[in-house]
Amino acid sequence: MILIGQYDSPFVRRVAIALRLYGIAYEHRPWSVFGDAAEVARFNPLKRVPTLVLDDGEVLIESGAILDHLDELAGPDRALIARHGPERRRALKVCALATGLADKAVSLVYERVLHQETSAVWIERCASQIAGVLDALEADRAGRPGPWWFGGAIGHADIAVGCVLRFVGEAHPGVFDAARWPALAAHAAACEALEPFEAVVQPFSVSA
Repeated sequence: MILIGQYDSPFVRRVAIALRLYGIAYEHRPWSVFGDAAEVARFNPLKRVPTLVLDDGEVLIESGAILDHLDELAGPDRALIARHGPERRRALKVCALATGLADKAVSLVYERVLHQETSAVWIERCASQIAGVLDALEADRAGRPGPWWFGGAIGHADIAVGCVLRFVGEAHPGVFDAARWPALAAHAAACEALEPFEAVVQPFSVSA
């Protein structure tokens, strides 16, 4: 398999961490969606990452779809999410909130670096959405005293939140307040202490 995208993307990173947790070997192409857009477009016309090229040449796009395939490869007993029912829906909701938060954080980066004149209204809207999601995730995580979000084993929800919190902290210093969101701060620290998180990391930068 070939994973395309840089590890400073929370979407690419969550896929790479899942691959390592599953013990699935892959090659990494750290292509930028800006500087290497033509290379990315050979596999994904959207010129977005993550993109995963399977051994038979099939190409998967979007982190959620990629993880769905990896879960299938790992099998239901090893999958990093519940098979069905309320627990699966709750985990998917946490993942959706985390990836939505990542989308807003990326939007703020683009607003800052790509536009000569920024929109105060758009910036305020994104900032409000980010804070609202952090509040919701904080309340949910604080109400779950286990080592991980849904029990004793790490899952996709944990990974998604851990990846986006690192991204927000590096891309928008000062936005994430550990005193306001202590459960999330503790969760992020627990994630980053794990070998797969330590192995799959890249300082945030705006690639040209």
